[in-house]
Amino acid sequence: MSTRPEILFPLFADLETLPGVGPKSVKAFEALGVGRPRDLLFTLPHTGVDRRKRASVQGADLPGVVTVEVTVGRHVPPQGRGRPYRIMVEDAQVAFQLVFFHARDDYLARILPTGARRVVSGRVELFDGIAQMVHPEHVLPPEEAGDIPDFEPVYPLTHGITQKVMTKAVAAALSRAPDLSEWIDPGQKAKAGWPDWHAAVSAAHAPKDLAGLAPGHPARERLAYDEFLAHQLTLALARAHRRRGKGRASAGDGHLRKRVLAALPYAPTGAQERAIAGIAADMAAETRMNRLLQGDVGAGKTLVAFIALLIAVEAGGQGVMMAPTEILARQHMAGLAPMAEAAGVTVALLTGRDKGRAREAKLAALARGEIQVLVGTHAVFQKDVEFADLRLAVVDEQHRFGVRQRLELGRKGAQADVLVMTATPIPRSLALAQYGDMEVSVLDEKPPGRKPIKTALINMGRMDEVVGHLRGAIAEGRQAYWVCPLVDESEVSDLSSAEERFRALRASLGEGRVGLVHGQMPPEEKDAAMARFQRGETGVLVATTVIEVGVDVPNASIMVIERAESFGLAQLHQLRGRVGRGEAQSTCLLMYQSPLSEGGQQRLETMRETEDGFRISEVDLEMRGAGDVIGTAQSGVPRFRVADLETQTALMAVAQSDARKLLSDDAELTSERGRAARILLWLMEQDQAIRLIKVG
Repeated sequence: MSTRPEILFPLFADLETLPGVGPKSVKAFEALGVGRPRDLLFTLPHTGVDRRKRASVQGADLPGVVTVEVTVGRHVPPQGRGRPYRIMVEDAQVAFQLVFFHARDDYLARILPTGARRVVSGRVELFDGIAQMVHPEHVLPPEEAGDIPDFEPVYPLTHGITQKVMTKAVAAALSRAPDLSEWIDPGQKAKAGWPDWHAAVSAAHAPKDLAGLAPGHPARERLAYDEFLAHQLTLALARAHRRRGKGRASAGDGHLRKRVLAALPYAPTGAQERAIAGIAADMAAETRMNRLLQGDVGAGKTLVAFIALLIAVEAGGQGVMMAPTEILARQHMAGLAPMAEAAGVTVALLTGRDKGRAREAKLAALARGEIQVLVGTHAVFQKDVEFADLRLAVVDEQHRFGVRQRLELGRKGAQADVLVMTATPIPRSLALAQYGDMEVSVLDEKPPGRKPIKTALINMGRMDEVVGHLRGAIAEGRQAYWVCPLVDESEVSDLSSAEERFRALRASLGEGRVGLVHGQMPPEEKDAAMARFQRGETGVLVATTVIEVGVDVPNASIMVIERAESFGLAQLHQLRGRVGRGEAQSTCLLMYQSPLSEGGQQRLETMRETEDGFRISEVDLEMRGAGDVIGTAQSGVPRFRVADLETQTALMAVAQSDARKLLSDDAELTSERGRAARILLWLMEQDQAIRLIKVG
């Protein structure tokens, strides 16, 4: 079944086939992400207006919407340009005014003739003690007043789409919604008390009151679950598809791992041991590993990754470790070198800078299998890079590597296992949405000997004190990062620039003591400045956030973040994680400009209260929403129309276990429920998932 089922055709027709929708509205609807009738079904009202009829405006909660029957009195045309047209009306108890701007007299005389009875509904406000209804939304003869709903749903709009156009288009789309067979597990549906799909869509568009708009309302919750289920089915199909694809069993005898662990100054944490065991079991299986290693800043991911690479080498193969930037690739190289030496394994670095003969020599050694572990940037994707026997690819910082690159890498080693590392703790709901197709290992313990970092909030007004404190620390041989928000003085922003701060600190701390790195420097200069800081030649490194990911200088024990309120929580957490890597007690100073916004204060206080990256990521998600936390554009997290990742984590978890169970019982989706699930995948436009179901 590789073509859309006929029952869904009406929902996937052109929008112009709906009454009242012309070419202009089609363009306008695009801004709402609406391209077909099906999109309207999932564009739910976000609020509503109580239009129940009252006897009088008197006693109503003003300003507010009132629906009332009136006798139309005299018309008072505008007294001068730009003045309103007024019509006096009387309800059962009081007189008030209907007010119109730019309205045509003949039109008003026709719909509101003096002496007639009319039901009017609109927002009423008091001006100088007189109630006024400006531009009523409804004006109807009493016998037609039944057309005004008691509770009128209000839809999200965009320029060029009015409530009227939207309501009409939605009603037309609803009239095309077919009855569909049930794809939800009957037990789950009964337990949750959810309606059938058709009833749920109808109810979600016709709320009886505000409760009908809540995410927990059975109709809305069911539609949210449908979105989650379709998404999790797609991930589960991808997972099953990969498991069917042959992998290779890579099991080593452990002799290289023993050497490395014996050379370590401390024993691995329990979390590291659990992760290593999970990875070793995956690699020893015949199917391809696809595992996410999620660890907070400084939880010891590098060791786990290197042990995994050693399993590949012990099994007679090669491994590759990839980083998003050259600076990180070099750092991984520096971090792995001592471990590689202890194990007696050959490691080499390949970046875009390798040119000519030197590059050719490396590639030849790689193709002969002499280089056992390759560390590099995306340069390892290039056509001429060939491995003798690639068994494992470790990818660092997942959010910069999309699914497409994961596949590319798969081609280099047809059955290579994949381990993705991320230092960004991800809240559980997002991990389920983004990495539901992967197995997940979490490093949630700090290695022994890591001291907690002291975090203090300091007003920007106390700059001189901070600089004085820094002067003393540098004299004792300590090092500090000083992070600035933006690079150059721009008119738009008064955030002090890195250039300026660099000059000021150099003036007060001494010429050679201060270095500078920012995004607009040529890579060579940036690396040189970083290297001087790593060697301890400069005491303070002034930087923009280019140091956020992964730069490691154990002697740096002070982190100053200027205008900390302008950074996001995840960024602040990553930056703070750059210190606290050595012997010394570390401090992080969050400098803020008062007055702080409520959000700014909440972020800074969260940083002061906890160092737990997972807790911080949950607060971040509550404050900013899913799309922002991971930058939805490149994250692979779907845009849900009804479901809400932040508040419905539990629902996503149920959908994941349900999807996995459905596929384990019915891998081809050929049972009655399986066929209904295929319809769901088409309805939710999960075409790639449909391609993964083996045809018959």
